[in-house]
Amino acid sequence: MDLLNFYKNKRVFITGHTGFKGSWMCKVLELAGAKVTGYSLKPPTKPNLFELAKIEDGLEKSIIADIQDLKSLKQAMIEAKPEIVIHMAAQPLVRESYQDPVFTYGTNVMGTVNFLEAVRCCPTVRSVINVTTDKVYRNNEWEWGYREIDALDGFDPYSNSKSCSELVTSSYKKSFFADKDIAISTCRAGNVIGGGDFAKDRIIPDCVRAMEKNEEIIVRNPYSTRPYQHVLEPVCTYLLLAQKQYEDISFVGEYNVGPDDQDCVNTGTLVDLFCKYWGNNARWKNICEVNAPHEANFLKLDCSKIKSKLKWQPRWHIDEAIQMVVEWSKSYLQKEDINKVMLSQIEKFVNK
Repeated sequence: MDLLNFYKNKRVFITGHTGFKGSWMCKVLELAGAKVTGYSLKPPTKPNLFELAKIEDGLEKSIIADIQDLKSLKQAMIEAKPEIVIHMAAQPLVRESYQDPVFTYGTNVMGTVNFLEAVRCCPTVRSVINVTTDKVYRNNEWEWGYREIDALDGFDPYSNSKSCSELVTSSYKKSFFADKDIAISTCRAGNVIGGGDFAKDRIIPDCVRAMEKNEEIIVRNPYSTRPYQHVLEPVCTYLLLAQKQYEDISFVGEYNVGPDDQDCVNTGTLVDLFCKYWGNNARWKNICEVNAPHEANFLKLDCSKIKSKLKWQPRWHIDEAIQMVVEWSKSYLQKEDINKVMLSQIEKFVNK
């Protein structure tokens, strides 16, 4: 695949490399032969994909530090001499943002400021991707997908902090990078699923934990619709956009990254598919919480822009995505070689 060929020997700097998406991205770049420096806090869960898949072994350097530490971040980026930088470090959970809004805003807003300040001080950088979320939009519970020109106004502290991250990026582009040959884009991705996600309050990790204990899966809201997609969809799309704008700065912009309409399913349908492919009498029950914190009921993205400009299309539909989740998760529970499973799934994805 051209994507993997492009990244051979490219110097790449990733924030948030110890997280779920960051670990998958590092594994893709390892397969491509890139020279990657990662900058992040310690993995956020125990167990975690970063350690299970021995991600650090495939990196040039792994730096455990806080994105809110500007001095440390600047030094790390300058020393790494990256051509491409991808910002994924974040507090990524809606419910946790209600519990600790100060940390959420500090990480997601000032973390973005610090990241872009470090880019300003690093003369080798040519291509920049800031990863935000589909939840940056003011959610009107529309039945159609949000477009990149729609209003930014996330409701909860997580979503709102990511809206702020978009605005910070826009301001920095106009204020400091307008006359520089540095391509900067933001990507707004939908809900990601995949093997190796151990976060709390996410449906797929909840499903796998229930299977591990041979229990019923608890579903908080089976009727909420989300743009679910396998983690390799956005990860490889970020890398594709970073490549395209590296080669041609006219590709810069804001981009939605989500599944086709038929793959925007409600949580109940997602769990039905999980149970179908897991087998072994897997089952779930609906337990609606009383006084639960606000979360959107209906949310999907219009991805016409990225399909048109990058000639991009999703590769795995929701059925295939769930099959890959089940394959990975069963391998993990059976203590098989996780690294081998990941590389196999990446090769299937990029060669489809």
